[in-house]
Amino acid sequence: MARHRLGPQRDPAIDEAVREATRQLLVERGYSGTSIDAIATRAGVGRPAIYRRWPSKAHIVNDAVYPVLDTDRDADIDAELGTTGAMPDQIRDLVHGAVALFASPPTRAAVPGLMSELRSDEALREVLVVRQLAGVRDELRRRLDAAIEAGEIRRGVDANTLLDILGGAAIFALCIREVEDTESLAASLTDIVLHGILPTEGASAAQG
Repeated sequence: MARHRLGPQRDPAIDEAVREATRQLLVERGYSGTSIDAIATRAGVGRPAIYRRWPSKAHIVNDAVYPVLDTDRDADIDAELGTTGAMPDQIRDLVHGAVALFASPPTRAAVPGLMSELRSDEALREVLVVRQLAGVRDELRRRLDAAIEAGEIRRGVDANTLLDILGGAAIFALCIREVEDTESLAASLTDIVLHGILPTEGASAAQG
């Protein structure tokens, strides 16, 4: 479940009502048609209640469609990254998690507008992307290093690039190409990440 850090006298029911209203409006009206006034009306709260919690629409949408991780909680990060078993299983979990996230109708509706806002506002990008992903990136890097030492993967695999591949592929396929067969997408992406596109040495020798 998404978490929002609440002040001492905040009602968590209001937070969830606002997030749910935002998700509904994104699907119905898209990002540009989802206004703070519309969110407040749909959630049954006043604008001041919203602004006490979120400074802008982009912050609300980000909270509504993306898991809000507490980077001080290892359990949150472990849940986001999935299993801690063998690296192929971890990659499958990551791929399926990315595909499931961006296949969600509210997320599909939110991504284009949210990305536009993030590109034009460096401070917003720092809060919503850089800080939010820091814990996930660090934990993934730790897991990759452990897999390298165990001989499961080759050296030189970069955590940032791996996240870019998984998230970028899911966003492009689901939010731009609008792929509907998510199971096939996840299976194909997992296969390419784990095995690449070049033939194995044995297959190369046989073909030669």
